[in-house]
Amino acid sequence: HYHLKGIDGDAPEELVQSFIKQFYAGTPFIPRELMVEYELEEKDLISDWLSERRGGKVSILAPKKGQKERLVELAHKNAALVLTQDAEKLRREEERTLGAMQEIADLLGMSEVKRVESYDISNISGFQSVGSMVVFENGRPKKNDYRKFKIKTVKGPDDYKSMREVLTRRFLRGKEQSEGFAVYPDIIMMDGGRGQVNIALEVLKELDLHIPVCGMVKDDNHRT
Repeated sequence: HYHLKGIDGDAPEELVQSFIKQFYAGTPFIPRELMVEYELEEKDLISDWLSERRGGKVSILAPKKGQKERLVELAHKNAALVLTQDAEKLRREEERTLGAMQEIADLLGMSEVKRVESYDISNISGFQSVGSMVVFENGRPKKNDYRKFKIKTVKGPDDYKSMREVLTRRFLRGKEQSEGFAVYPDIIMMDGGRGQVNIALEVLKELDLHIPVCGMVKDDNHRT
């Protein structure tokens, strides 16, 4: 038993018909009886199609009284409860994602922040240094856009020079490409304080790009 509510001008019975066609086209189990809230215009056609798939008679009912009507009512109430719970879940998720982005925008005096790129340099003894680019859009990680940069021009651990190389390569590619790196962030977040921020600002100035930059500094509890 399913309950659907009409949206965007679609009549509820049209939505029910569409749902039945889509749902039972992709599931192996076909019941002997479907109970719906509305009289369906294509009831006979859908019934014949389901009967053929099931290999036996399938009835579609829109009960108006008795136990079957109460079952449809229960389906309606359950669906309404699920919708309410989903709406609350979506609201909390938006607070955690879009809300967090707006909080950052407010802290930095910006109207909005949609795409964020963050950069860090990893130095592991005996291994080549690597720059990491992490991307968030609308408060969610966009992992397909994450990138690693093997440091090519710097020998030994030098975070400032390594970061200069990473940012120069990333934004030069952005100038040369029509997609991928061509999508610039609303803000760049550097792992570190003023020194790393200044490196980013110098690279952006050299490339004539105007993107806000901020540093991320951890407290004694390792919180940013």
